[in-house]
Amino acid sequence: MNTETIMIVDDVPENLQLLSSMLQRKGYNVSAFPGGKMALAAASRKRPDLVLLDINMPEMNGYEVCDVFKTRANLKDIPIIFISALGDADNKIRAFKCGGVDYITKPFQTEEVYARVETHLQLNSVRNVLRQFNEKLKKRVAQQVEEINKSQLAMIFALAKLSHTRDDDTGMHLERVQHLCKLLSIAMSQTPDFTDAITPEFITTIVHASPLHDLGKVGIQDAILLKPGGLTDEEFETMKTHTTIGAATLESVQKQYPKNEFVNMGIEISKSHHEKWDGSGYPSGLSGTDIPLSARIMALVDVYDALRSRRPYKEPFSHEKSKAIIIESSGKHFDPKIVQTFINIEQDFETTHASLMDE
Repeated sequence: MNTETIMIVDDVPENLQLLSSMLQRKGYNVSAFPGGKMALAAASRKRPDLVLLDINMPEMNGYEVCDVFKTRANLKDIPIIFISALGDADNKIRAFKCGGVDYITKPFQTEEVYARVETHLQLNSVRNVLRQFNEKLKKRVAQQVEEINKSQLAMIFALAKLSHTRDDDTGMHLERVQHLCKLLSIAMSQTPDFTDAITPEFITTIVHASPLHDLGKVGIQDAILLKPGGLTDEEFETMKTHTTIGAATLESVQKQYPKNEFVNMGIEISKSHHEKWDGSGYPSGLSGTDIPLSARIMALVDVYDALRSRRPYKEPFSHEKSKAIIIESSGKHFDPKIVQTFINIEQDFETTHASLMDE
C-alpha cells in the first residue's frame, strides 16, 4: 500500500478524474485541483509528495504555479512532473528550466505515468534520506570540531597559565582578564563607535586570545622577572622584550595558519598591549588607532587588574582609586572612547573582578 500523496493540477475535469482514478488504483493518496491558486493553498496546508501539473490553465499557467512552488521554502523540494498536450521542445525546455523534473505528453500511456511517478517518488525518497544523513553528519562533525576546539583552547590556556607561574602575577589573573575583556567588548559593541568593529566573533576571539598577552615572559630571566624591587633602566628594557618574544612565538605559528583569527589576535595583544594612546608605550611607540583594537582593550583590562591586585611592592588598590587612575590616563595611556565605555559599566567591572578574586 502506497502512503504518498500525489497532487494533480488540471483545469479539465475529465483529466482530473482519469488521473485520480489511475493513481488511486495504485494505492496513492490523491488531491486534485482545477487551478493553481487552489493547489498552492492546499499544498501550504498539507505538503504533497509529488505534483502532476498541466500547463494551459486560466488564472495561473503551469509555469507560474511551478515558479511559486520553487520560491517557497517548504514546497521547493517537491518533485513536479509536467503533463501537457504541448509536445514541442520549447515548452519542454521551459518546463525543465522552471524546476520540473519530468514531462509527460498527452495523450499519455497509463503505464508511462505509473513508471514516471514511481521513479520520481523513489528518487525523492533517496534525496530525503541523503539530506537527513548529511544533516546528521554535519551535526556530528560540528560536535567533534567543537570538542577538538575546546581541547585545544584548554591546552593553550594551560600553557598561558604555566607562563605565569614564574611571575608574581598568578592566581586568577588570566580568568579575570578573560571575563573583563568579554564584558568590555560586549559593552563597546553596543556603542556607535565600535558596533561595526566588534562582532560576536571578535568577542569570542578576544576571550580566548587574551590569556596570551604575557606569553613572552617565559623568555625573561628570573633575576628580572622576580625582582622584588624596582627595575633599573637596563632591566626594564629587557622586561619590555616580553612583548616581542610573545609575538614572535605566535608568528611562527601564524606562518602555518595565516588565516587563524585566534593566532592573529594573539599576536596583536601580546605585542601591543603595552602601547599607549599618546605614543609613549612600547615596543613600537604606536599611537591612537594605529594600536590594534584588541590591544587597546587589553591595555585597560590589564592595568585595571594590576591596580586591583596585591604585589610584593604594593597593596591592592580599591575600585574607586583604580577607576580614578584609568580616567586620569584617558587620552594618554588609554583610548578615550574605551575609557568612556569602562565608566559606563564600571560597577559591572567591580562586581566581575570581585567574583574572581584570589583567595
